[in-house]
Amino acid sequence: MTRYISVTLFIVTVLLIGSFPRTGVLAVARAAGQIPPIVLEVDAREAPRKILHARLTIPVTPGPLTLYYPKWLPGEHGPTGPILNLAGLKLSAGGQTISWQRDPVEMYAFHCQIPAGARSLEVALDFLLPVGGDGFTSAASTTAQLAVINWNQVLLYPQGRRTDDLLYAVRLQLPSGWRYATALRKARESAGVIEFEPVSLTMLVDSPLLAGAHMRTITLTTEPSPPTFIHLAADSPEALEMSPKMIADLKQLVSEAGALFGAYHHTEYHFLLALSDHVAHFGLEHHQSSDNRVPERTLLEDALRKVHIGVLSHEYVHSWNGKYRRPADLTTSDYGQPMVGDLLWVYEGLTQYLGGVLAARSGLWSPEEYEQALAVAAASLDHRPGRSWRPLADTTRAAQILYGAPAAWDAWRRGVDFYDEGWLLWLEVDAIIRSETRGARSLDDFCRRFHGGTSGGPTVKPYTFDDLVATLAEVAPYDWRGFFTTRLAATTPRAPLGGIERSGWRLVYRETPSDFQQALEQVSRILDLAYSLGLRLRDDGLILDVVPETVAARAGLGPGMRLVAVNGRRFAPHILRAALRAARTSSDPIELLVESEEFYKTYRLAYHEGERYPHLERDASRPDLLSQILKPRQTRIATSR
Repeated sequence: MTRYISVTLFIVTVLLIGSFPRTGVLAVARAAGQIPPIVLEVDAREAPRKILHARLTIPVTPGPLTLYYPKWLPGEHGPTGPILNLAGLKLSAGGQTISWQRDPVEMYAFHCQIPAGARSLEVALDFLLPVGGDGFTSAASTTAQLAVINWNQVLLYPQGRRTDDLLYAVRLQLPSGWRYATALRKARESAGVIEFEPVSLTMLVDSPLLAGAHMRTITLTTEPSPPTFIHLAADSPEALEMSPKMIADLKQLVSEAGALFGAYHHTEYHFLLALSDHVAHFGLEHHQSSDNRVPERTLLEDALRKVHIGVLSHEYVHSWNGKYRRPADLTTSDYGQPMVGDLLWVYEGLTQYLGGVLAARSGLWSPEEYEQALAVAAASLDHRPGRSWRPLADTTRAAQILYGAPAAWDAWRRGVDFYDEGWLLWLEVDAIIRSETRGARSLDDFCRRFHGGTSGGPTVKPYTFDDLVATLAEVAPYDWRGFFTTRLAATTPRAPLGGIERSGWRLVYRETPSDFQQALEQVSRILDLAYSLGLRLRDDGLILDVVPETVAARAGLGPGMRLVAVNGRRFAPHILRAALRAARTSSDPIELLVESEEFYKTYRLAYHEGERYPHLERDASRPDLLSQILKPRQTRIATSR
């Protein structure tokens, strides 16, 4: 990774950025006697070689000024602003170089002195695009064929100002022939420079841009929803092929979301979907768009679809739950204020639940795929002894440090599993409402009350725990405060499976993995034997995690070791599985030859229960509420040909 910018490259950078036209929004604002916006000029023509060049023109008055680089980013739940990759910072005013100094405590703040007579400050900087896959927007975001641009990475703003009150006018240059998509509105385009309508800094950071050499846009709008689109950018034109069924499913998703929430809090919506094996894979919510990144062949291969397609419904739900309704402690006035994640079990946990429900109602997942995914999530939580010391409440408060936790000892440490535990928690809430009201109401009614209201443009309506409890009580009288308080504070090694059981199902284990679990293993290349030996390992034998108090843990195995051979034969996933099956009818232990750094040792595991994989099984003694929950609310949209 490049750690510096050479003098020659910096000069070239200044020349490139200097080629932007100086007419437009800034000149119009000055002519009208208004305070001009901050102008941000971004040259992304070298994005394929992992560098962005930026220049800002900031209206100023003489005196001390502190510029701030965005640190606490909405949706990332932590101080994740990638300031390490800011380089080539130069300040000038009236042709005079301005010296700057980083704050000795707050590494994201830069102090400078604006000279007398200066009306604007010129800021030049580069952003060194990352090449690794760790992190969210601070991870790999570009390839030779596409780029995801997050504006917070290429700008500074005057500290002490609300981001809602700062106006930015953006100009952008892309590699020749590339197209783009964003929720920002284009004002004009000339000589390869795209100029967008000025927006607040809040909306700018909330509106990433997807660009690429291979792009496709599909309209998903079905009345009365706002204009809705999915924009695809891929490393190959073949990867842009989307089946008629999936297009119909996405249209149905828009319709089902409208039926669930009863209102839309965006004037238009853009799914940005990057299809590449060379960018980080995740989703990040925005009010009028979402940044979704999946493997290149996700639309072409069924295993990839099963594992990754749910990101679209999850991030779409966030437009209502997370962007419109947002915990008060996550609602800050600028990007320097810390966020408190105590209600992430609502922000992310409820979204995890509703995203899965909408995936099933829309057809992105079949009901069977939903059930299989739920079984995997529930079983994983049920084999995480870290629950015995870290309560759910601490996973949310400590989210900002747990997001970066390694896979090693995950079962004992416990990470950001408020996503999947939230899935179980809100399924139980839904089941309780349906039972308490004898089927007259459901969590859908809560969503319409809490997230609905009047349709319109982006806005934020903060809430507290008390607001949540009060709205649930309006839908169905119940001790909701006691329910949540108990589950948030519980320290028990077992997962809360009440929602599955109240819904008429039970978690069981069988000798064969479900189709979803097979797809998960194929995509992740991770062999999940947590439910038998207590191991999670890569298909090359590297042990990622060992579940405490399992046969593997008692034998002395640990993360970082590498499995070399099984019963005297070189390791392969099918060899280990065969040994598990054979051990059912044998009294001999399973012998594992393991390498730990430079040392080899044979471990003998006295295990004879065979393979075990999670499934959901119908409980005929209870009503099947789960099938009712997953039933579509809207008439199915016909598949186009």
